[in-house]
Amino acid sequence: MTPWTERIDVELVVPVHDEERVLQESIWRLHRYLSLHLPMEWRITIVDNASTDRTLEIAEGLAGSLSDVRVLHLDEKGRGRALKAAWSGSGAQVLAYLDVDLSTDLAGLAPLVAPLLSGHSDVAIGTRLTRTSRVVRGTKRELISRSYNGILRTVLSTSFTDAQCGFKAITREAATRLLPLVQDGSWFFDTELLVLAERSGLRIHEVPVDWTDDPDSRVDIRRTAVEDLKGIWRLLNDLGRHRIPVDAIAEELGRGPIGPSEPPRLGAQVLRFGVVGVLSTLAFALLFLVLRPLFGEQAANFLALLATAVANTGVNRWFTFGVTGRVGAVRHQVQGLVVFGLAWCITSGSLVALHDAVPNASPAEEILVLTVANLVATVLRFVLLRAWVFRARRTGAEPRRPTVAPPASDRHEPMEIAP
Repeated sequence: MTPWTERIDVELVVPVHDEERVLQESIWRLHRYLSLHLPMEWRITIVDNASTDRTLEIAEGLAGSLSDVRVLHLDEKGRGRALKAAWSGSGAQVLAYLDVDLSTDLAGLAPLVAPLLSGHSDVAIGTRLTRTSRVVRGTKRELISRSYNGILRTVLSTSFTDAQCGFKAITREAATRLLPLVQDGSWFFDTELLVLAERSGLRIHEVPVDWTDDPDSRVDIRRTAVEDLKGIWRLLNDLGRHRIPVDAIAEELGRGPIGPSEPPRLGAQVLRFGVVGVLSTLAFALLFLVLRPLFGEQAANFLALLATAVANTGVNRWFTFGVTGRVGAVRHQVQGLVVFGLAWCITSGSLVALHDAVPNASPAEEILVLTVANLVATVLRFVLLRAWVFRARRTGAEPRRPTVAPPASDRHEPMEIAP
């Protein structure tokens, strides 16, 4: 795509796929509002991604009849893909987007872009999940939204409140650096962009919005949820293994080194440790059943517990307690093996006690006893990992302080926004 080189203040992108029913009225309404209430240079870009109805034809008609309206056509679906293509080719100072159904009250546009134009913030998002937001939608969607953002706060330690509201903006400088790193081309695009921005030390401004649910929404909630969970796991793994250069981005954009982040709080640690513990217990049971016929119950217990203990320590190191990098990794594994030894004593002792009480115990009875013993060992493991193995990390790390944006004079003069 050839970039549009005109210097404008705000580029508003409207991604569409098979929206012939609402497109014309929505763009007329948006254009009219911007003309009356946004006193700056702006442009609307309609991105048609692989529509099969008259959407592209209507979009081209709107571009021909309305000033400051452009059309971009993509052959593939995906909101993230549409935003990445439009934003990458824009020369605007601020890049924004909103959903074509205009579920978000347009009065939130000025508060959304003003902090970015003034140099106060790098990213701005509309949020439907604050006390001052006014939202009309069903209980099911409300529950899904809050659960999803709760997962993000727990698993990825995010601080923003609403990752998926279709009402966001970013400075061109931040977008230029972050967009090449965003892998998702669909609904997880928003979350991935926000997580990378936050981990890079960028300031995210939140705007409480009034929002009315679109009853004609065709989002496949189940498929989207599965893809989002896959995206969370991929992003968590990439960040944990330092595959994304967030510290370098912070330095490049003038924020300075981020330093070590604050480790997860106790509640989040317990939840994360529980998830790892459940997966470890299932893996242990499977390994034990596979190895028992080959080595006998005691050796199978030892080997299965050893394999899951090494994996458990490694995953808990970065996922539960927030320790990244290679420093101390070997020491942590050695200490983890000490904890494993204690756990092995508990589980082996449970097997001895079982066979003393029931000499001809069945494999099912052995699995039951070992599962209970493993749960006890898991509690002990958490206490020892938190209080001993990763104690230095918890007490020695400096909490991340809020990033202070550079003075507005270093970027551009503040612009007054008319109410």
